[in-house]
Amino acid sequence: MQALQFHHATEPAQCVQKAMPKATGYDVVVAVEAVAVNPVDLKVKSTLQDDANGKIIGWDAAGIITEVGEQCQNFQVGDKVFYAGDIGRDGCYASHQLVDSRIIAKAPKSLQPHEAAALPLTALTAWESLFDRLKIDADKDRDKTLLIIGAAGGVGSMAIQLAKQLTSLKVIATASRPETQQWCEKLGADVVISHKGELKDNYQAANLPAADYILCLNDSDYYYPHMVELIAPQGLIALVVSFQQPVDLNLLKNKSAGLVWEFMFTRPNMKTTDIEQQGHILQRIAQMADLNQLQPVSQQHFDQLTPQTLEQAHYLLSLGQTVGKITLGALSDA
Repeated sequence: MQALQFHHATEPAQCVQKAMPKATGYDVVVAVEAVAVNPVDLKVKSTLQDDANGKIIGWDAAGIITEVGEQCQNFQVGDKVFYAGDIGRDGCYASHQLVDSRIIAKAPKSLQPHEAAALPLTALTAWESLFDRLKIDADKDRDKTLLIIGAAGGVGSMAIQLAKQLTSLKVIATASRPETQQWCEKLGADVVISHKGELKDNYQAANLPAADYILCLNDSDYYYPHMVELIAPQGLIALVVSFQQPVDLNLLKNKSAGLVWEFMFTRPNMKTTDIEQQGHILQRIAQMADLNQLQPVSQQHFDQLTPQTLEQAHYLLSLGQTVGKITLGALSDA
């Protein structure tokens, strides 16, 4: 098999030949048809310093199963699947990948491979944020308010749609440019405001109610003081971006407000007892996609995965101005 391997943070990937993986246990081997890029790629790549072994990154893929392990129960050779994978294992920027069958699902029948590849990491992060971390209940939380900060990117694009499709929450999205604001409106956000300048001032100027739930997908340090102001009493905040500086959690005390973390790789990386929940979530996402309840979020596509196209996709991602997701086709096996 072929793979794109990084050795240093400042160097492009090298195309290398590697031994074909063998599926045992719960694992399956997938021939990768399409991939998507994510901010986690840049974070992992930035830590590499003359790694002699090299690192295969990439955590969003769609492909076809070519081999199954003896404990794999729900899949067989030839199944088309999609998944995000495990940050502790080799990624998907390769012709083939070994992945745990408990965290994959059959791909949506109505989508092209690159459209399916754009969904897993963002859909899982959005779903887990809303329903596992914030514990939003569609019946009990009717008419409550959800604020999504930085809503035009991949996770925000999915969070808007899931919240509107599966709950009756009022969704308030933030975006900084006209095109990203229009994108959030297209996805179903009830209100879109700018997060340029002082978010709390823009929010209050729009005469919006305090947010029962906040999902922050941007700079946690910068937006924390704003969230403290905007969260409702007994509300809950979910974060996906690590703090870079110490913060004062006591600021949430008088409101009895809470703060929770979402890290999509917790279940697969730590082999939690509910690891198969990620497969169930992706199965539901596939069903929603096939019912036209979710809009494809692949907004920019490269036909071929090469060191050059991956470098270009990562550069575009690093600008922080992407709308939806950037996807790439397969890395052909020589």
